[in-house]
Amino acid sequence: MPTGKAIGLLGLADVTPYQEKSDEEYMNDAQMNHFRLILKAWRNQLRLEVDRTVHHMKEEAANFPDPVDRAAQEEEFSLELRARDRERKLIKKIEKTLKRIEEDDFGFCDTCGIEIGIRRLEARPTADMCIDCKTMAEIKEKQLQG
Repeated sequence: MPTGKAIGLLGLADVTPYQEKSDEEYMNDAQMNHFRLILKAWRNQLRLEVDRTVHHMKEEAANFPDPVDRAAQEEEFSLELRARDRERKLIKKIEKTLKRIEEDDFGFCDTCGIEIGIRRLEARPTADMCIDCKTMAEIKEKQLQG
């Protein structure tokens, strides 16, 4: 049952999808503020996860006499640390994107320079390529791997 609340990153930032006006300039102050809110909320949520992991590992760390129990705990911690490492990289990307907003260089494709689009940026605020350039980059990457 829909509640009318936005889900995903929009829900995390407690914002609704941006409603563009017909005569509105792309990446105006209102749009920049919209994405700034989303990115900051996302960054804060990731930082909370890091804090939770540190707390969990301090509280749950035990020297189990049974090697199987010890191995299970080590594997659990390893998986958590791997997830936090991915999140750490994502936080860096969010910081880079926030800097692009401050420099007024946000919302345009790094490769071809066209508008990335509001909906794509709401789905992935750290996107730095339009969908066409990203698709081509992924195809090239697959060809180089294959």
